[in-house]
This record gives sequence, structure tokens and C-alpha cells, in this order.
Amino acid sequence: MSRKIKLIWDFRGEVAAKTAEHHEIHLKEYIAIEQVPINITGFEVLNEMYAIAFMVVTDENMIQVRDALKPHRGEIYS
Repeated sequence: MSRKIKLIWDFRGEVAAKTAEHHEIHLKEYIAIEQVPINITGFEVLNEMYAIAFMVVTDENMIQVRDALKPHRGEIYS
């Protein structure tokens, strides 16, 4: 079974929450176009000036997605 990796995009500033929410829309579009096997995305507002958008991929898809979408960081997803 492949590891799942959470790719994360960080957004800061007064519009961070809206930007992260909008970025998730583009992540879902990418999943549909590229037919990525896992369909786990989301966004989290961590405080009024910081939010993240994320997408979960498998080891096999990580490099393709990383190179195409340039996430800021990643972590093991559980």
C-alpha cells in the first residue's frame, strides 16, 4: 500500500482564507483533468492572517503533482 502525502500551499494576509478556499477549486480541477486517483482536498483557516489549501496524493503521483503545481511543503497524511 502506498503512502499518502499531503501537499500544502500556504497563504498569508487579510485575504488568506478566501485565497485558500479558491485555490482548492483549482486543485479539484487539476484532479479531474489529470485523473489523479485520490480525491482528497481541502482548506483550513489557521488564524485571521494564515490559511492553507491542501491535496493528498500517493507516492507514485507526488513528483508529477509537485512539479506541476509547486506546493510550498508536504507531510505524511494519516
